Amino acid sequence: MQNMALKNENQQTKPGEQHEHLERKLKTRHLSMIAIGGTIGTGLFLASGTTIHDAGPGGALAAYLIAGVMVYFLMTSLAEMAVFIPISGSFSTYTSRFVDPALGFAVGWNYWYNNAIILALELSASSLIMKYWFPTVPGIVWSATFLVLIFSLNVLSVKGYGESEFWFSIIKVVTILIFIVLGLLMIFGIMKGHTGGFENFTKGEAPFKGGLLSIFSVFMVVGFAFQGTEMVGVAAGESENPEKNIPRAIKQIFWRILLFYILAIFVIGCLITYKDPNLLSSDLDNIAMSPFTLVFKHAGLAFAAAAMNAVILTAVLSAGNSCLYVGSRVLWVLAEEGKAPAFLKKVNKGGVPVRALYLTTFVGMLCFLTSLFGDGTVYSWLLNAAGLAGYISWLSISVTHYRFRRAFIAQGRDFKELPYVAKWFPLGPILATALCLVAMLGTNYQAFIGDKVDWYGILVSYIGLPLFLFGYLSYKVVKKSKMVPLQDADFSRE
Repeated sequence: MQNMALKNENQQTKPGEQHEHLERKLKTRHLSMIAIGGTIGTGLFLASGTTIHDAGPGGALAAYLIAGVMVYFLMTSLAEMAVFIPISGSFSTYTSRFVDPALGFAVGWNYWYNNAIILALELSASSLIMKYWFPTVPGIVWSATFLVLIFSLNVLSVKGYGESEFWFSIIKVVTILIFIVLGLLMIFGIMKGHTGGFENFTKGEAPFKGGLLSIFSVFMVVGFAFQGTEMVGVAAGESENPEKNIPRAIKQIFWRILLFYILAIFVIGCLITYKDPNLLSSDLDNIAMSPFTLVFKHAGLAFAAAAMNAVILTAVLSAGNSCLYVGSRVLWVLAEEGKAPAFLKKVNKGGVPVRALYLTTFVGMLCFLTSLFGDGTVYSWLLNAAGLAGYISWLSISVTHYRFRRAFIAQGRDFKELPYVAKWFPLGPILATALCLVAMLGTNYQAFIGDKVDWYGILVSYIGLPLFLFGYLSYKVVKKSKMVPLQDADFSRE
């Protein structure tokens, strides 16, 4: 039958060949913290200040709420597919089964590339952070040290990775909770450091500085800050009990992350005026000016800068840890499906795809270029290189879920078969698709306006799009793949 021909090309095991398997050792708490660890990082601790400065406190809150709605629908769409078909590297596999193998190929390599580059990005960031304490030590020393640490946590076993990510994320969560509690006490006058109440939301151009266009401009940054929530879907194949753990983890993840972001932005917006020039210094070259640090200083906590610097370092290492894990799993499943070299299928006794891990780590070594070209320069290059890749992955989730549900109906299946059913279909995936397209196309809309088009800015911002299209079209031409008919879509769980 045609659906058998379309089923994960080249996935069948040849006679005498050992089929490699990953281990199901991740618990709900691991899954929850994997997504939190991959999401809450510099986007909240540092970039939040810039969003408030550019859009005002109300505009920043609006942007985070809109992004939160988009993420909610993406996560429920992913949950429906991941619970029914719990396999690692889910994006490319689901897309190959329900849309087009060529699109699945491009999505898989795009998502691997995204995580491998972000690993390099986080290692580059770690060297910048360490300059706060050790300004004379070359950045390459710290990048190499942290790469060895992250690789060691991943190579032993999936449980070792899960435990390390759990404790990395606990540090961030506790910091945010302390920040929110202290901030609220200051807002209501119970603690010193603030006497203005909610006036930062009412005076001047607040709360919506610059109007709708400013909200649109920061929406790109805000959406990028949420990226990482989808990691729980990639980890589905290594969950102990996918039908129970994944829906629970996704519900916890969404509300926790949204609560953390919204409350944190609200506290910052109340305690620091959007006109404060220090908010523009919220980058890795000036950790001391993190809005979190500014609020702690207003509260009279003199050690805030050093303590916050340590937390941001933990956040960066946590994100790098998650990216190495996810990148290796996506590369492994591409090899399983015949869309990457077969030698990458090798799994060690701990259930870790070691060769895929080696290759992803090798790409992470791009961070060593910091010693040749300057730390901040390479950081900017890597950030631009990873810009669109996350949105492309999100777009694939919403499009694939739409096709998944249509194929489910076309084959006459009963919805009772689905352990988890995403709400608001088809509105959810359609709305998420539209918002993803807005975010992708508007990534650097400023480059197109003004007296002269900024072609260099367009190149570095949109480089991910032609790379993605090249992968898609190349597979299409070589394999001559076609869109999967709804009647032939493969719902098998292996």
